[in-house]
Amino acid sequence: MGQTKIVLVGVGSTSFGVSTVADFFQQREMFLGSTFVLCDINAEKLQRVQRLAERMNAATGRPFQIQGVTDYRAALEGAGFVLVSTEVDRLERWKLDWQIPFRYGIRHVLGENGGPGGLSHALRTIPLVLGIAREMETRAPDAFLINYVNPLSRVCLGVTRYTKIKTIGMCHQINKGFSLVGQVLGLIPPTREHFPEADIARALKTKIDLKQAGLNHVTWMYDLRDKATGRDLYPEFRARLENMPPDWEPLTRRLYHAFGLFPDTGDGHVGEYFAYAYETSELKGYDFEGRAQESRNLDARVERALTDDSLRDEFLRHDSGERGAEIVAAILHNLNAYELNVNVVNNGALPGLPDWAIVEVPAVVNGTGANALRVPPLPAGITAVLNQQAAIHDRVVEAAVHGDRQAALQALLLDPLVTSYSAAEKMLDELLTTHREYLPNFKS
Repeated sequence: MGQTKIVLVGVGSTSFGVSTVADFFQQREMFLGSTFVLCDINAEKLQRVQRLAERMNAATGRPFQIQGVTDYRAALEGAGFVLVSTEVDRLERWKLDWQIPFRYGIRHVLGENGGPGGLSHALRTIPLVLGIAREMETRAPDAFLINYVNPLSRVCLGVTRYTKIKTIGMCHQINKGFSLVGQVLGLIPPTREHFPEADIARALKTKIDLKQAGLNHVTWMYDLRDKATGRDLYPEFRARLENMPPDWEPLTRRLYHAFGLFPDTGDGHVGEYFAYAYETSELKGYDFEGRAQESRNLDARVERALTDDSLRDEFLRHDSGERGAEIVAAILHNLNAYELNVNVVNNGALPGLPDWAIVEVPAVVNGTGANALRVPPLPAGITAVLNQQAAIHDRVVEAAVHGDRQAALQALLLDPLVTSYSAAEKMLDELLTTHREYLPNFKS
């Protein structure tokens, strides 16, 4: 029906590769005859995922032509879509981003996307993805870049500011919003899961119409309705929220009471952007060892699936909760599909924020790309919070692209988690020194 070339960069990633391959196979009728190129610099992981993809292909009537390359640049010619989820030494570098700020009095809860850890992370990933986008400008200038790399808003801003590549950032965290709403409304039992099962969120989406807007990981639920009748559910949600256990998402509830709308990403992610998050958030860092073990377990399962048909079929049926395959299908077939949330250049979609900011809003997706829908103005306090973060994004991008230490320092001094000038300077120096080999734009 629609043939294109789809390039997956970082296909060996634990949370991206196999699940994204499976997503496209589940949507295979939309892509019959398309070329699927799997890319990863780790040849062993690439070969493992490629062999599984070839087995999936054989089991489903060979809808794709499958290729594997260790150099993504060799795959870009003629590409229609490039999906990116790639980092270098992710867990070990993140662990350092988590540990170092504590030595300077920073009390953060995750250290991935906001605060000093988010700055350090972005200084590594913005040049990485920007390099891919610049190669696309030369080899596949009309292709769409669909980015999964965090910190998502900052990475997407770097690409949209410094290239002409059509860029869409995708995040599955809205699934957490559906889970939280479902718990409050009594549709599912209360849970402590930071990342709910995708099939639970998908089922709730058939019952609930949730609309959110903001910046990635700092989104606010501005409308909530019954999917079948259109009945406004926000009053019932507000009333039932007061009856939830006191230890249920305490930071999110504080923000709701203070700012008037419900943040729908959960305590973990939203806590990265508020200095007082540590007071209530139960998330005190990331389970690095647990994640590393998950990666090893996944590699072992993929290896077994190379000879076990039932396990291969489990992978084929796996619901990742991501929306990249649906986005590609909607663009390829000009579907005018409604999408709950995309991360795109604002251009007035979210009033009160700069036009250049990367905002997370609903969109209509068709042959022209993801077209952001204009949403109502958010309350003044929320708009102020978002503008503060947008200003930080601006400074971070300039620091990452130009190796500008002054801009990086400004990003820290604007950040609500940083309360000491001298600590900011010393912390920045240590982060830059520690990650020097991953910061090609910083000369010293």
